[in-house]
Amino acid sequence: MTDASPASTSRRARIRAPQLTGKGGWLNTGEKQYSLADLRGRIVILDFWTFCCINCLHVLDELRELEEKHRDTVVIIGVHSPKFVHEAEHQAVVDAVERYGVEHPVLDDPELATWKQYAVRAWPTLVVIDPEGYVVAQHAGEGHAHAIERLVEELETEHTAKGTLRRGDGPYVAPEPEPTVLRFPGKALALPSGTFLVSDTTRHQLVELAADGETVVRRIGSGARGLHDGPADSATFNEPQGLALLDDGSVVVADTVNHALRRLDLTTGAVTTLAGTGRQWMQGEPTSGPAREVSLSSPWDVAWWQGKVWIAMAGVHQLWAYAPNGNTVAVTAGTTNEGLVDGPGPEAWFAQPSGLAATADRLWLADSETSALRWVDLDGAVHTAVGTGLFDFGHRDGAAEQALLQHPLGVTALPDGSVAISDTYNHALRRYDPATGEVTTLATDLREPSDAVLVGDDILVVESARHRLTRLRLPEEAVRVESVAHRTQRAATEVAPGELKLDVIFQAPAGQKLDTRYGPSTRLLVSATPPELLVGGEGAGTDLNRTLALDPAVAEGVLHVSAMAASCDDDRSNEYPACHVHQQDWGVPVRLTEGGADRLPLVLAGMDDQDA
Repeated sequence: MTDASPASTSRRARIRAPQLTGKGGWLNTGEKQYSLADLRGRIVILDFWTFCCINCLHVLDELRELEEKHRDTVVIIGVHSPKFVHEAEHQAVVDAVERYGVEHPVLDDPELATWKQYAVRAWPTLVVIDPEGYVVAQHAGEGHAHAIERLVEELETEHTAKGTLRRGDGPYVAPEPEPTVLRFPGKALALPSGTFLVSDTTRHQLVELAADGETVVRRIGSGARGLHDGPADSATFNEPQGLALLDDGSVVVADTVNHALRRLDLTTGAVTTLAGTGRQWMQGEPTSGPAREVSLSSPWDVAWWQGKVWIAMAGVHQLWAYAPNGNTVAVTAGTTNEGLVDGPGPEAWFAQPSGLAATADRLWLADSETSALRWVDLDGAVHTAVGTGLFDFGHRDGAAEQALLQHPLGVTALPDGSVAISDTYNHALRRYDPATGEVTTLATDLREPSDAVLVGDDILVVESARHRLTRLRLPEEAVRVESVAHRTQRAATEVAPGELKLDVIFQAPAGQKLDTRYGPSTRLLVSATPPELLVGGEGAGTDLNRTLALDPAVAEGVLHVSAMAASCDDDRSNEYPACHVHQQDWGVPVRLTEGGADRLPLVLAGMDDQDA
């Protein structure tokens, strides 16, 4: 269903908000446990997130301004709802809250109890609860901060008049900082001098370490979040990650949350910006052109290959490249759809590519959300070495076609033609040998390894969650581990075989309307894994409602739904109204069952009237 009219206070649907329960308890509250009753009188925004999800990290950044501006009326609560097994570990959630600078309370819900109570279907999802304890809005995906702020202002006015708004300090209690040399380092690079450059991600700096991998030689960046060029002591970064050495001896940096590529002059320590506008790329924006005029989206790693800087553009599930000769950027592979599809670069699907390693004839990549190792050949075609899709992961060695990884973030080319994989959520270093097609385990008991660099016969691993670099001797014999396989613990939605009505709900924010100046303002793309699940209704279209036909012979699978809607300020007197793009990708596990649902509602923004 679509509704282009603004939601007025008088007709706003309200549903009593379910309780907040999570076996892991509360973080960032000074160990105090909270219920919804404790928050009565405040506007509560629930942010259902999981720390593997790049879109969730985007929303954390989108909410920072709103969080600061309305700190005395709004309480944001992150409800951590894991996809991967590792994300259900309490300490991993504690680490993630610090790693990503989360400055609001977080409820650790490892069993998805609150997720189920609120009928959430996607990461990220935002739910707004009014001061009287009623759900008044739900938004899936990114790009909703402006709409939520408008709703917050309405609720502040409404409940001030009713006497039901309670102002004051919120429940957030900042944790004590830890005195470590590095804090959640992301990537590392061996420099020609024999030292190492490390992205000290959570401290927004680069750190040069001596040959021992421990002693600090110098720090680059002031340590404050920001996007400022200049000398080493005043330049600023925002959660930098990937590093690559260029032919001229400088280093290119993937400045992830700034959505930019930066250049470090190793001689002077000066930092300049190579690519990006500082804003996140959104659907409909240019995908090629002058590097400083085209927006990027969470570049996570970089590698020098075939005369260009290749970019793992995690935020839009693509590979891009920066060409130094012309100072241009362009997409090289990926459609922005999230999934695992091989083939020519423009047709391939990725899922949060996060690690790159170049050899003479291949660009290897860690495709984290599909727990996959993939590669690009010299013709630009994409291949998969290990991995099957978004919902299968684990720790299993053996033949590549049945081996399993769990959210790898890094890949390192080894001298014998094989590659080492920083298998992040398995706390392991794995190896894939193209010659034999076998996957083995090189080391275990690492804590969230995110990258590794070769040092002679040794390998230096970035142990991100132990805040250090760890030197290992490359073993001649692989380590043996007990095989485990997992599927995401998200419950499958039971649907009836045959016709299924898909409804993507979008209600334009108050004061806005659908932007139809240049044609349809909505887009819907539907596919399935396995493809045989859908016998009708797949493909692209502009209507947010569609009837799908499911093959009764396929017992279960995943429906991939991608939706986009553009809305603009509804003010005829404004010649240049502000416009916003709302978008979300859903991967919905379904099980075909007689008597199952014949309608699948997915809320992009607003409320599903059939639930009200």
